[in-house]
Amino acid sequence: MAFSSSFSPSYGFSFSAVAQSDKRKSCSSRCRHHFSSLSHISFPGAFLRHYSAPRIGCVPVWGKRQSCYAQLYAPVADPLQKEPEERTPLPKGNMWSIHKFGGTCVGTSQRIQNVANIIINDDSDRKLVVVSAMSKVTDMMYDLIYKAQSRDESYLSALDAVLEKHKLTAMNLLDGNDLASFLSRLHHDISNLKAMLHAIYIAGHATESFSDFVVGHGELWSAQILSSVVRKQGVECNWMDTRDVLIVNPTNSNQVDPDILESERRLESWFSKNPSRIIIATGFIASTPQNIPTTLKRDGSDFSAAIMGALFMARQVTIWTDVDGVYSADPRKVSKAVILRKLSYQEAWEMSYFGANVLHPRTIIPVMRYDIPIVIRNIFNLSAPGTTICRLPADENGDSKQLKSLVKGFATIDNLALVNVEGTGMAGVPGTADDIFGAVKDVGANVIMISQASSEHSVCFAVPEKEVNAVAEALQSRFCQALDAGRISQIEVIHNCSILAAVGQKMASTPGVSATLFNALAKANINVRAIAQGCSEYNITVVLKQEDCIRALRAVHSRFYLSKTTIAMGIIGPGLIGSTFLDQLRDQAGVLKEEFNIDLCVMGITGSRTMVLNDSGIDLPRWRELKKEKGEVANLEKFVQHVHGNHFIPNTVLVDCTEDSSVASRYYEWLCKGIHIITPNKKANSGPLDQYLKLRALQRQSYTHYFYEATVGAGLPIISTLQGLLETGDKILRIEGIFSGTLSYIFSNFIGTRAFSEVVGEAKEADYTEPDPRDDLSGTDVARKVIILARECGLKLELDNIPVQSLVPEPLRASATAEEFMQQLPQFDQDMAKNRQDAEAAGEVLRYVGVVDAVNKTGLVELRRYKNDHPFAQLSGSDNIIAFTTSRYKQQPLIVRGPGAGAQVTAGGVFNDVLRLASYLGAPS
Repeated sequence: MAFSSSFSPSYGFSFSAVAQSDKRKSCSSRCRHHFSSLSHISFPGAFLRHYSAPRIGCVPVWGKRQSCYAQLYAPVADPLQKEPEERTPLPKGNMWSIHKFGGTCVGTSQRIQNVANIIINDDSDRKLVVVSAMSKVTDMMYDLIYKAQSRDESYLSALDAVLEKHKLTAMNLLDGNDLASFLSRLHHDISNLKAMLHAIYIAGHATESFSDFVVGHGELWSAQILSSVVRKQGVECNWMDTRDVLIVNPTNSNQVDPDILESERRLESWFSKNPSRIIIATGFIASTPQNIPTTLKRDGSDFSAAIMGALFMARQVTIWTDVDGVYSADPRKVSKAVILRKLSYQEAWEMSYFGANVLHPRTIIPVMRYDIPIVIRNIFNLSAPGTTICRLPADENGDSKQLKSLVKGFATIDNLALVNVEGTGMAGVPGTADDIFGAVKDVGANVIMISQASSEHSVCFAVPEKEVNAVAEALQSRFCQALDAGRISQIEVIHNCSILAAVGQKMASTPGVSATLFNALAKANINVRAIAQGCSEYNITVVLKQEDCIRALRAVHSRFYLSKTTIAMGIIGPGLIGSTFLDQLRDQAGVLKEEFNIDLCVMGITGSRTMVLNDSGIDLPRWRELKKEKGEVANLEKFVQHVHGNHFIPNTVLVDCTEDSSVASRYYEWLCKGIHIITPNKKANSGPLDQYLKLRALQRQSYTHYFYEATVGAGLPIISTLQGLLETGDKILRIEGIFSGTLSYIFSNFIGTRAFSEVVGEAKEADYTEPDPRDDLSGTDVARKVIILARECGLKLELDNIPVQSLVPEPLRASATAEEFMQQLPQFDQDMAKNRQDAEAAGEVLRYVGVVDAVNKTGLVELRRYKNDHPFAQLSGSDNIIAFTTSRYKQQPLIVRGPGAGAQVTAGGVFNDVLRLASYLGAPS
């Protein structure tokens, strides 16, 4: 009694039980070596099945209770020698379209039905459809082999799970003879697999041929089910076991090279016997020239589709997947990544090599020969046009409306190590590189990137982290003598690295692309370990710390206009200024996103007692409500870590709206971490001189920004004007001004017969003063502004070096509360009234001013008298006015005048600094 399968008539994996002992045949030694590892195993006949057909050249025959040997058979004769008398010619060309559906696309019964509908609705004249195994089935098949060779008996229950998955799928989709026929073949295949896995279980080892045979069944089953579903809808359809057609030659690098000529010959023969307008073909699997089943390795179904496209010279190859197309960056890392409408073959190849989820890296090679476009489509979103990969004209920018960029996309590879071989003895010595990479080849390591200095002093290259120890040991051994002699100084390994690659065909010969890339990385405070760029200029590759990789990816992606310039913000101090700023930001956020490509994402708000944090950004219209509902105990360390720790946003800014010196003392630490700072808080720039100088030195030598325009003139451009004068070479002689909006209001309204205390009370009621008016009247705030301006001019002054005339009467400086001070202030109105009368008698007015004397390197704050026609005498309300006397503006000082007090203008000054930062980080100006 013999058990035989008619499932696939080409292959020599044969398990037979034949009762006639007189029919034993021996196999050639050319076949026997494939199963040599199992040659000692004895099988009961009931476990063996013949997976073959008349093409098989040798079949072992079993006597009762006699042992047998599992062997791999090759055909005795070429299966294509006997040609039919009349052959149906194979039509080629644009009438064919190729579709490939991955495992996710055929993962369930419903999805298989959807695939069948897509095939039927495609209006192409002829269609070939390549299918993968159902989702997770390939992993399940590999797991079967692993368990069997590990002698884990659970491989039997795992095989039952495979059977049940396909049985249920078929029962959901098929009926009648189609269902019965498929289930019969399925059970037969499972029996064959059970016998083979039992053999592997006994041997404790599986050859590559065994493994390829086992894992290829998933594609066979999905192709049969899909073809039956298409036929069920009344459409003629044949299914193809591509092992009958695709012939590949294994290489030494765990890859295969397609034999196009032989595959073409076999395809013509197959089609002559199975003519059809719709063909459902198995992906992933193929055969060697000896008809031994093999695979195209992991993710090989894309490769199968591309080879078929070339064999049929098809109009296009459509790869159906679960994404809308090829993204400009990994959307899991860059949330605002965009779909690329077109890519050149070279761009797609580069991106796939560097880890982008585009295609099997070798998929593009077969179709390039015939300029066959590849289209990436989403089976779950048929309205999305997808991405077309084709040969682009030299002057075409396929995404000109979407991307204002020469770089099409970015890809990353993680878990790498950088190996640096360095030494003066390497320079000019032929063969050094050959020795280095010969040692790397000997250990079988994969070199991802190479960079060498033109001085030949060092060579560095990136390899997978898991292979670096073997590489380092091999290099140490190979260059042992050179290391001892000092010709090579060191072989250094830098762990935990990642590669970031920028890809774009139009980068070639375009100046400024590299500068833009590295400028974006520098502004995100990211250090580059190594750089490589080929002369084709299709990609620029940099090696970074792995912990910086996502932030770097987001930074360069934003810089090249592929997404908005996104900044993670933390607001410290939601008091009067802070809350006003948040309200302004709330009102303007939409406009900034749509018109200026700026996305300001507030990740946290903290006061002195409570804080509110959010990983994706706080809903600004509800920030007050959220702070009450979800507020937690304020912790500045945790707050900063949360805001800065979001690696999806490359740039972080802390906006300090407090007047707290303890917060200001943390600026240096934050700048060192690459956090930008914007503040109206005067304490840092007017505090101890040594700390100020240290802070400014750090700011100047890094790409981290520290903006403080609102520290002096609220919303007025005082700091920027001064910096502009200095940067253009002007020499500051004197700065004089009314720097306090509060005191400007008080003295502008201290006229006629009004009492001084009355005007101060009015200013307090209008919220022009601090809660305690003595903070304004003491002159300390003006003194801090004078110090800030003096230090901007290069003067090394401390706050104690500034003489300050306080307007707080001596007896009231020790008053317990602001209310007590305001009650007693009228007692001293007479003194201030006399000052006013004296000034008026001389045709003058009183103004409280600060002065920076850059020539004599001094500063002061005092109450002065000015003629009625002086610009300072013309002020009204809470305006500030500052006069810059310089070498260029000596006869007529440069004057800046405008509102200098109030929450709205101060918050506006802060907001302006935020937008200035965004511009520096790449937003359109």
